[in-house]
Amino acid sequence: MGTIDSLLSDTTVFAFVAASFGLVVGSFLNVVIHRVPIILMRRWSDECRQFSGHDAEERPAERYNLLSPGSRCPHCNRPIRPIENIPVLSYLWLRGKCDGCSSQISLRYPFVEILSAALAGIVAWQMGYGFQAIVAIFLTWVLIALTFIDIDHQLLPDVMVLPFLWVGLLVNLSGTFVDLPSAVIGAAAGYLSLWTVYQLFKLLTGKEGMGYGDFKLLALFGAWLGWKLLPLIILLSSFIGAIVGIALIVFRGRDRAQPIPFGPYLAAAGWVAMLWGDVIVTKYLQLMRV
Repeated sequence: MGTIDSLLSDTTVFAFVAASFGLVVGSFLNVVIHRVPIILMRRWSDECRQFSGHDAEERPAERYNLLSPGSRCPHCNRPIRPIENIPVLSYLWLRGKCDGCSSQISLRYPFVEILSAALAGIVAWQMGYGFQAIVAIFLTWVLIALTFIDIDHQLLPDVMVLPFLWVGLLVNLSGTFVDLPSAVIGAAAGYLSLWTVYQLFKLLTGKEGMGYGDFKLLALFGAWLGWKLLPLIILLSSFIGAIVGIALIVFRGRDRAQPIPFGPYLAAAGWVAMLWGDVIVTKYLQLMRV
């Protein structure tokens, strides 16, 4: 075992390193959350124009992707200097305001950075140093990005969900979380279970109760964690969603007809199941025997 492996084998050290990387990754996740929907909307707009026989909309020569152009203030368009991009610390140093136009910087940015660090640290602490923890941390970061994109746009992009569904199957070739048959059945059962609920709800009410992205996200969890944890994920996400939905209606006066994204609740439930799912199921079965 090398020096680095020896250091990281200490759970405290590994959790600290994971959390430190999480701060940096959290800064990038803010870019992903903001830009991925814009990139997709532009692509869909161009495809619609081409399909209808019109030329694609002309765009500025400047490239627009996750890396280019560099970060800018959304109010004054001033490029953000590297020293202003230090996770959390820059926000505190700038007192939450743009150094150019003094516009307020959203608390979302440091919150995502702190959340990314905290959840990565928890995964590292819970699982210990190893391949399972490393891939689980990467999945955690993807779930954070998906959660906030769904909150903002009620969208779970295929370009993020589907690749990590396949990654889950590949990860389980060696039984990292579950054996491969359980992962394959989990992916299929995850998609088909919510798809069936969707079709029945639409048949009975004539309305769409959820989006196809929710089916694919549950399929992702099935591919990573296997079919046995799917009932727990569905129950947890429904329970959390019901509580939050009722709270929004009661305390914020949210219109009951206004749709609430289900992706964040699925993501939270799937993350909890990844870390403590087996323990929760075991405890539940023990209580049922009493």
